[in-house]
Amino acid sequence: MENVNQQSSSPSAIEGLPSSFPPSGVRGLVIIGAGFGGLKLAQALGSKKGFHVTLIDRFNFHQFQPLFYQVATSGLDASNISFPLRRAFQKDKNVHIRKADIKSIDFAHHKVIGDNENFFYDILIIATGANTNYFGNQQLIENTYPMKSTVEALQIKYRLLQNIEEAIYATDQNILQSLLTVVIVGGGPTGVEMSGAIADMRRFVLPKDYPEIDFKTMMKVYLIEGSPELLGTMSEKSSEESLQYLQKLGVEILTNTMVKAFDGKMVTTNTGKKINASLVVWAAGVIGNMPEGIKKDLIVKGNRIKVDRFNKIIGMENVYAIGDVAYMETEKYPQGHPQVASVAIAQAKTLALNLKKIKNNKKDIEEFEYHDKGSMATVGRNLAVVDIPKPHLHFGGFFAWMIWMGLHLFLILGVKNKFAVFSNWIYNYITYDNNFRLIFRAFDRTKTHQ
Repeated sequence: MENVNQQSSSPSAIEGLPSSFPPSGVRGLVIIGAGFGGLKLAQALGSKKGFHVTLIDRFNFHQFQPLFYQVATSGLDASNISFPLRRAFQKDKNVHIRKADIKSIDFAHHKVIGDNENFFYDILIIATGANTNYFGNQQLIENTYPMKSTVEALQIKYRLLQNIEEAIYATDQNILQSLLTVVIVGGGPTGVEMSGAIADMRRFVLPKDYPEIDFKTMMKVYLIEGSPELLGTMSEKSSEESLQYLQKLGVEILTNTMVKAFDGKMVTTNTGKKINASLVVWAAGVIGNMPEGIKKDLIVKGNRIKVDRFNKIIGMENVYAIGDVAYMETEKYPQGHPQVASVAIAQAKTLALNLKKIKNNKKDIEEFEYHDKGSMATVGRNLAVVDIPKPHLHFGGFFAWMIWMGLHLFLILGVKNKFAVFSNWIYNYITYDNNFRLIFRAFDRTKTHQ
């Protein structure tokens, strides 16, 4: 615990510091990443005297990742699940937002190197989250669609809708089948939710938009999972029910199966099965977003950084990692914590409390302990699964679906966003329709428009 309270030499003595660096006695705290963990930490310290917080992200908005799949399937507009970072901190004058791509970290000089600016720190928190893990398969990187950002969710939506538009004109049966086949790889919550949403589109929405296509016969939705069951981190009951729900919706489930190749036209699995498809959504794993400058001996499997029970990076002072990019071994989680939003938020809360204690020279800082409050996944209209560990409860079907919607609505930032999401959900439920089936594409400004 003593090591946690040691202070490194202040960067205020370094030549070339910008004049905007906080005055003496104020801790310059830099947070890299405005995901769930980084945002929560900035909020917890934003109104506290003695901290000068710089929050850096490559986007100028916070993204509500659990609902990316609804953007990808036209259920919500991208703006519904995105919240401007500067708006979130308008009343916190000691929080400064910077839109930047981080190139590397110079720990010796307390410096974060960005594409447009360098950021000096007294305390550094790495909350860079995780990205899509392709396990080194370059062909899959080039031809499949990930879904780890709002932009990527929009790309999936445009490709899905454009494929259906092109299917109207297809005269070759193989091309038609390819355009109307969607393959989702990864049977975790993202894959399950995406599969169910597309199956609902096929069932309720697309036949009304495209009466010339027989979607019930022609459109295929595959969900491929490498392990024996879906939702492997949830209960056996949730796994079984999600499988039954998806099968009821007409999704073809392939477990114990891995995608080995996809050339943009044909999916090939390790079992030798080939699927004629032109859209593959990759949700089969995550890998930590690792800034340059981290010592290799601190990086473990999955590109995560070793931290102690206080989220301090092993062997470093005043440098912390939280969320998906942090690897902490505890008695309850000997292989590290699950890479979910609730862990990142809980770590941010504990770290904020500890940093305030350290600043006030208190030594009773707390070790992080994750208390799992449950997990859930929605499968489709009126269908979801919910697990609550204490007391040991499981819910499925409509009631679980209501719980899922209520919790996600509560977690979304901003009253306007909450209202937009809720009103769209009500509209979609009543009309059996999705409201954002728009295909935007760039146009040539050199051409004259008639």
